[in-house]
Amino acid sequence: MLSEGRTELIDFFDRNRESLVREWENQIVISNGDPYKEKIRLNGIAIFNIVLSMHTMSDQELLEIIQKHALEISEERALANINIGDFVYNVNLGRTVLYSYLSKSGLQWSDLQESINKINYCFDKFLYYAVTHYTEAKNKIIEEKTMFIDSTHQDRLTLLGQMTSSFIHEFRNPLTSIQGFIQLLKADYPNMKYLEIISSELEQLNFRISQFLLLSKKELIGKEKEQFHLNKLIDEVLNFLYPSILDGKVKIKKEIADEITLYGYADEMRQVLINIIFNAIDVLNHYRNPNPTIEIKSYLDNNTHVILSISNNGPMIPSELSKTIFEPFFTTKKLGTGLGLFVCKEIIEKHKGELTCSSTPEITIFTIKLPISASPL
Repeated sequence: MLSEGRTELIDFFDRNRESLVREWENQIVISNGDPYKEKIRLNGIAIFNIVLSMHTMSDQELLEIIQKHALEISEERALANINIGDFVYNVNLGRTVLYSYLSKSGLQWSDLQESINKINYCFDKFLYYAVTHYTEAKNKIIEEKTMFIDSTHQDRLTLLGQMTSSFIHEFRNPLTSIQGFIQLLKADYPNMKYLEIISSELEQLNFRISQFLLLSKKELIGKEKEQFHLNKLIDEVLNFLYPSILDGKVKIKKEIADEITLYGYADEMRQVLINIIFNAIDVLNHYRNPNPTIEIKSYLDNNTHVILSISNNGPMIPSELSKTIFEPFFTTKKLGTGLGLFVCKEIIEKHKGELTCSSTPEITIFTIKLPISASPL
């Protein structure tokens, strides 16, 4: 049995229901791109109806209907991708409008205290359930989008792997023949101009093709792991890149530890060094540093690993890009493939190592950590 005060309050709200909703509707924040904006009025009416009928339900029934509406509405808000602050503002605006009408009811404030407590309970519980579910719904949406992107990305990589593994050897066969004839020409005509340049360009082409082959994660037939000297490999790479170093007027500084023997795929490690050092040369050429310098340092770490760092004094890599430079297809070059550093990381990790990058306004350092072993890994 409702008390006389509660009956009067319900009658008052029933008489003013339409004008109450209209006043609330005229003040709420609605985004133009909200796909559910036509339902906002209905949602507001649903919340007001809960409040107006709160005295006719048990606490458990009231809590259940509040939770039901809160979950439904917050799901819509999450899908609409609206600002959660706008949502909370609109709900609390409804509470303010209710209080404004209470002040016009003519009822004694002391008689309304219990109803005010109940109204606060309804709005507080509604906001709690709605905001909590909104956060969970948004996280779920983000997770689903991330899974879709990852899946699409993986499909792209798989397709690229299938493509490269099917025709990469068709590229290599004529390339090998051309390189063979170049060697014959060198033997017959040792003073012929441009043969060294042609040979060097073919080596660069072979290197680029190898990047795509490594991206497909297919091993070359008959390829074997071997022991190789890191210092010798560094010297070979610097000799190979010498024309680019000379053209860019880049100064090379070396601070190399005593001879270190590694075990793995020497040709792949050579590609890693070529890629990182060539990128540094390219950056320094575009940066126009008056004293372009690349430093190559190595040292032993607890006699179990070698730390090799390759640094340049070019521009700083922005912090927002430092986390993505090793991602496939990421590039800042107009003609870049975005595969170079990704392939480098794949190779280093294949050798049970780590490849990281740190950058400041003064220096950018690529650090390689590899296990050393006198026997097969």
